[in-house]
Amino acid sequence: MKPAQDNDAIIHINVGVILDLETWVGKVSNSCMYMAISDFYAIHGDYKTRLVLHSRDSKSDIVGAVFAVMDLLGTTQVEAIIGPQKSSQTEFIVDLGEKARIPIVSFSATTPSIYSRIPYFIQTTPDDHTQVKAIASVAQAFSWRKVILIHEDTDYGNRLVPHLIDAFQEINVHISYRSVISTFATDDQIFEELQKLEMMQTSVFIVHMSASFGSSFFLKTKQIGMMSEGYVWIITNGLMNVLESLESTVINSMQGVIGVEPYIPKSQKLDNFITRWKRKFIEENTNTENAEMIDFGIWAYDTIWALAMAAERVGYLKSSFNKLEMDLNAIDLLGMNVSQTGPKLLEEILKIRFEGLSGKFNLVNRQLEPSAFQILNVIGKGGREIGFWTPKHGISRDLNLSSERAYSTSADQFRSIVWPGESTTKPKGWVIPMNGKKLRIGVPVQDGFSELVNVSGYCIDVFQSAISSLPYTIPYEFVPFQRDDGKSAGSYNDLVYQVYLQKYDAVVGDITITANRSLYVDFAFPYTDGGVWMIVPRKQHEENSNAWIFLHPLSKEFGLSMGTFIVTTFLVWFLEQGLVNEYRGSLSYDPIKKILDLTSEKIPLAYRKMTSSILSKLMVIIWFFLVIGLTLNYVVTLTSLLTLEQNEPTITDPNDLIKNGDFVGYRKGTFVIDLLKRVSFDESKLKPYNSPEECHELLSKGSQNGGVAAVFEEMPYVDIFLAKYCFKYVKVGPTHKTDGFGFVFPKGSPLVSDMSKAVLEVTEGNKLLDMERAWFTPNTTCKEDKWAIVTSTDPSSIIQIAICIVVLSLLITSSMFASNLFESPSHRMASK
Repeated sequence: MKPAQDNDAIIHINVGVILDLETWVGKVSNSCMYMAISDFYAIHGDYKTRLVLHSRDSKSDIVGAVFAVMDLLGTTQVEAIIGPQKSSQTEFIVDLGEKARIPIVSFSATTPSIYSRIPYFIQTTPDDHTQVKAIASVAQAFSWRKVILIHEDTDYGNRLVPHLIDAFQEINVHISYRSVISTFATDDQIFEELQKLEMMQTSVFIVHMSASFGSSFFLKTKQIGMMSEGYVWIITNGLMNVLESLESTVINSMQGVIGVEPYIPKSQKLDNFITRWKRKFIEENTNTENAEMIDFGIWAYDTIWALAMAAERVGYLKSSFNKLEMDLNAIDLLGMNVSQTGPKLLEEILKIRFEGLSGKFNLVNRQLEPSAFQILNVIGKGGREIGFWTPKHGISRDLNLSSERAYSTSADQFRSIVWPGESTTKPKGWVIPMNGKKLRIGVPVQDGFSELVNVSGYCIDVFQSAISSLPYTIPYEFVPFQRDDGKSAGSYNDLVYQVYLQKYDAVVGDITITANRSLYVDFAFPYTDGGVWMIVPRKQHEENSNAWIFLHPLSKEFGLSMGTFIVTTFLVWFLEQGLVNEYRGSLSYDPIKKILDLTSEKIPLAYRKMTSSILSKLMVIIWFFLVIGLTLNYVVTLTSLLTLEQNEPTITDPNDLIKNGDFVGYRKGTFVIDLLKRVSFDESKLKPYNSPEECHELLSKGSQNGGVAAVFEEMPYVDIFLAKYCFKYVKVGPTHKTDGFGFVFPKGSPLVSDMSKAVLEVTEGNKLLDMERAWFTPNTTCKEDKWAIVTSTDPSSIIQIAICIVVLSLLITSSMFASNLFESPSHRMASK
């Protein structure tokens, strides 16, 4: 376009600029805006309007920013103000802009909620709250369930916190601690806060700080040793945007940090501008050896272009101001006027659409809407791109906005990451404090049942086996839950509650997983079978009560087998003795006697003298099978009946105990007493015991003699007790279901997941069986197989086969008999 020839027709639009000109952001942004003025009007020389910038230095102070805007509004009569640089300064200036009805345009003060409250405030940079989901997605991708939030105690630091909390709550990530550090804190106070953070198990830190305060913070973090392997540091875009402009010592202290920033697409136009800017900036600032462009400078450049386009659209409306009407109680120190052009200029700015250096310039709800966020890894002198995040696609390795790919939260989409300490291994998200402190693990104290736990025992062995299989070392110590006199300090519920009170870091022992306890603590995967059983005495039988029990196994199947046996015997005798030839026509022989003789004399010796007929051989085989089957069936059935009689309990239904008003026992300190009361047992009928010996004594006395009729006990205590007193008592149940024993950890403890996996490895292998044999060896007088329930066999299949063969043999034999009976005498003589 041709430059304007008539200088009188040029309309000058005064624009105020408020920046902290002593900061790098202020210096870079100011120089970029003046280059933008030059570049814009070099291209648009025929425009009738010209922006005239009036820069003021707020000196990084709120009061300085307020005085700067007073000067610009009262003396210069600007039509718009660009800035200020900080969110805390913006709070005071936007109200003045609204009164004067001029747009306040900010490219650096990423203050949430201001734009929605003040209509004359425009934000030409993405708002801070738009980045929180990108930050949260990083934690979600690596399955970190807890994070610690660290931010400076300023408006800039505090305003983002609610958005961060909401973003992490949406993905079920808990902010376990919030560290708020004053910008006036001394070095000692910051070190003290860092030492507190170092003592915590969570090792994922989200840092939201300005460049000046963040630089000092990370130098101290490096110094204290928290930029080492196992730690995770994620910074917001306020610090990430200016990373490459920081001093080399600061960048060195941030190696391995992850950061997010709005994505600015690479282009030839952007590269050319940065090259020109560097050359010009170094020429104007001879003390600067190396100038690095920052995102704020690019947004500042595009802001000028958008404002220049809007000014041209309203330029033919003569700029004019009216005197601001003040309240009677107000003091007019500024002589502030009300702009007549400002509302129209605001309207036109909001309509501007163009392709700028930062990408598409498109204001939505008076703020720049980012298309994507870039996720960077601090390596070397700056940030290396490892991935992207977009609202539509989530995490992606490469940016492809037109892709129809589903939303992703997978860490596999990231490029390789170098974590603090130059580690390439993904941090777990938590660490054990390495300051000499060991995990304090509470252990219950018992008077009896030492096989399970008492700073030694089965539960301790399982825990030590599981924790030793973890891929890292955890220092710990067992602390008995006891009073000064060595007695238990309370119930199992009291012990579990100590973890909730943070008196113990964990509890190991025979702790049953219950719903009520899960409200306060987390449990690792159970390592024993669950359930509450009832132990009762065996029913005593009179000595002659089983005198005729040997007849009980005799059934209809047994009778059918005997009939088949007799028929088989008869057939063998018939085939081998030649009944037809020897006794034809004679009715005087005694067949019954012959059958009995053959049964008692011939058949038992059949293996000595081989039978001659095929049918006879088949019958003998069937006969042997029947003998063996009948014998085994009878013995097994009789044994089973005797065993069941020996194991018959005196009580089978817990409700009978309640109806009869019997006393029942429970192990002292366990949750069983609460369970019994919940199922309507009278508390006065409940008697505690501490050891197997006390339990045996109560059961031996009985409910009528100061003892109990039954006891309710958990597994594996039931097995331990019956191993010692197997002949006297029997278990009934389970009467109530439970999840077994589990190790106790604080709510949300990262150890729960790893220990659960370790417990599964122990329970699936042979280690658990070896430990059970070592601690639960039964009494030598107790033989489990003596009282094992034997299931009787079913002989019906053998009987059916035998009957089929016998019937077939009868048919064949009958046919042979009939043919011999009617054969002619001459034919028989010929055959002889």
